[in-house]
Amino acid sequence: MNFLERTVRRAMADKKTIVLPEGNDKRVVTAAAEVLKRGIANVILLGTESEVQTTAAGLDISKAQIVDPADTPLHDDYAKTFYELRKAKGVTPEKADEMMKDPTYFGVMMVKKGAADGMVSGACHSTANTLRPALQIVRTAPGSKLVSGFFLISVPNCEYGEDGTFVFADCGLNINPNADELSEIAIASAKSFRAIVGAEPKVAMLSFSSYGSGKDALVDKVAEATKLAKQKAPDLLLDGELQADAALVPSVGKSKAPGSKVAGHANVLVFPDLNVGNISYKLVERLAKASAYGPILQGIAKPVNDLSRGCKAEDIVGVIAITAVQAQAAGAH
Repeated sequence: MNFLERTVRRAMADKKTIVLPEGNDKRVVTAAAEVLKRGIANVILLGTESEVQTTAAGLDISKAQIVDPADTPLHDDYAKTFYELRKAKGVTPEKADEMMKDPTYFGVMMVKKGAADGMVSGACHSTANTLRPALQIVRTAPGSKLVSGFFLISVPNCEYGEDGTFVFADCGLNINPNADELSEIAIASAKSFRAIVGAEPKVAMLSFSSYGSGKDALVDKVAEATKLAKQKAPDLLLDGELQADAALVPSVGKSKAPGSKVAGHANVLVFPDLNVGNISYKLVERLAKASAYGPILQGIAKPVNDLSRGCKAEDIVGVIAITAVQAQAAGAH
């Protein structure tokens, strides 16, 4: 059973409600129909009834709840709540009313209010369009210093990682994290791996150097991040700095990082910056025919997740299942 099948089974065991703001996107509605058919989650599609039904032509979405943010009894209450949250930032009641007509803002407010357990958006919007309302409405999780993004990567017929399953972080948000931020990304990614994959995380802090084989300020940053992460989470299996082959391949790990409990066995790969992370996940997705689910956001108080604008309907099904499992882990109801 591959990662997605396991995640779907977990989602089905304690069904959650996921809101999808992009009810006018064919891929999103196709994914919703599949999710409903398989019983993975309950689905709320945002948009006008006619718009969503037109997009869903030929699909069975009869079990979905369709909500028009501009024409629902929830609208006024949500607008008042948004005004109270943001009035100190200059938001007027009129502006709040207008913002709650935006499906993404409305969807996040549904999560805030408990009408949905999580949200998935981004098929036709940027990461910023998903992240901004999430930070304004549900805000960061208690104890979280940083919001970051990761991809769950599932590589077919792969002997590395957790049966070919990995977390790649940060591949979507933080452009050039400093050492402290990188340590926070590593610790959060380990928690996400454990919650979603259900296995022990083994975290590799990646670099072009292994254990000091290269000398540069870029290497120093990763080495310092490793040191900080070990101080903050001493029980975590984490090591660095490691080259990618030393992190993944047991024989190379023994050679380049002798004595490391992570080298050769890593399943959480923490990249030094967004350039490397984003390029790497796209290469693995295309060249290894891997499935890439995300960017999944971590550090937010409730599950709100992004999609790549190049995603396929089956990718969206995967992210919905992951979001449902995150909601289970968070105790959302």
